[in-house]
Amino acid sequence: MMVYKLKMLPHCSLLLMLCVARLISTSSALPFEQRGFWDFAMDSMDSLDSGGMMAMMRDEEGGSGREEIPPPHTPTCPFGCQCHLRVVQCSDLGLTEVPKNIPLDTKFLDLQNNRIPELKENDFKGLTNLYGLSLRNNIISKVHPRTFVPLKRMQKLYFSKNLLTTVPQNLPASLVEIRIHENRIKKVAAGAFAGLGNMNCIEMGANPIQNSGFEPGAFKGLKLNYLRISESKLTGVPKDLPDSLNELHLDHNQIQAVELEDLRRYKNLHRLGLGYNHIRNIENGSLSFLPMLRELHLDNNRLTRVPRGLPDMKYLQVVYLHSNAIDQVAVDDFCPRGFGMKRTFYNGISLFSNPVHYWEVEPAAFRCVGNRLAIQFGNYKK
Repeated sequence: MMVYKLKMLPHCSLLLMLCVARLISTSSALPFEQRGFWDFAMDSMDSLDSGGMMAMMRDEEGGSGREEIPPPHTPTCPFGCQCHLRVVQCSDLGLTEVPKNIPLDTKFLDLQNNRIPELKENDFKGLTNLYGLSLRNNIISKVHPRTFVPLKRMQKLYFSKNLLTTVPQNLPASLVEIRIHENRIKKVAAGAFAGLGNMNCIEMGANPIQNSGFEPGAFKGLKLNYLRISESKLTGVPKDLPDSLNELHLDHNQIQAVELEDLRRYKNLHRLGLGYNHIRNIENGSLSFLPMLRELHLDNNRLTRVPRGLPDMKYLQVVYLHSNAIDQVAVDDFCPRGFGMKRTFYNGISLFSNPVHYWEVEPAAFRCVGNRLAIQFGNYKK
């Protein structure tokens, strides 16, 4: 039996070697290796014989039977600008005109801090999707009457720090906010904001406009929430402002008094700014037309006493009276006598920089103040 096994060993070895040789001759594959898309593309190219390659080259020269697929359209970006996510930023480039080739799907266009002197009729042609436009800090003095006609969806227009002398014409009906402060506007004509029923905010401070510069009907049809005409040349509260206003800021003017009829229209006001004027007197009863007022700024004026009517303002919470000439505070100047008549407590009363001494004021004068820290007296300096 042992002899038979020894005789069989050479035959088994021979058979094993023949099998291995057979495997080597039929397959030369290497171990699996992860490959990318372009690797497979190159494999396809390698599999073509020289005749197939030559046939492909002849097809390209003579024109392939297949229809060519054009490359997808890529919006251009104006030279020097940055375009990203439909925002086109062309600020601080020293531009002297609105650039061409602005992508038509642009939502916000930033042209601030340039040297653009005028806006032409077709500067924004095709930009029907534009939401916001910033022209701040240029030298624009001329605007073509049809410049803004294509901008059917624009809601925000920032036009401050230019050389405008009038409100631009034909503003988009979709406009919600316009900021035209720090220009040279001296007149607002009747109907200047006609058709702007969606307008919510107008900032037009720092223009050399006087009370006579507002023609009757200048704000007709507007349902504004916010209006600022600060740092101008007003000598009184303008008449015929929108009666929908929640905030009216007339700070840094030359207003000398608040008369009885000045505030009659503004029953919806929550905040009134009259600081940094020359106000000496607020006529008794004039504040009674502001039943919803929350915040009143009368700082840096020439008042000699606390305005009458504050105790009757049920929702008033903040009163700025600092930097005046107030020399006394009576016990009923701020708070009503009856319990529960005031709906909200004061959370801010400023009286510093007045000649009144805090130790001369009865504590009961502030009985409707929520926190004693809300009262600011400070020291008076002549």
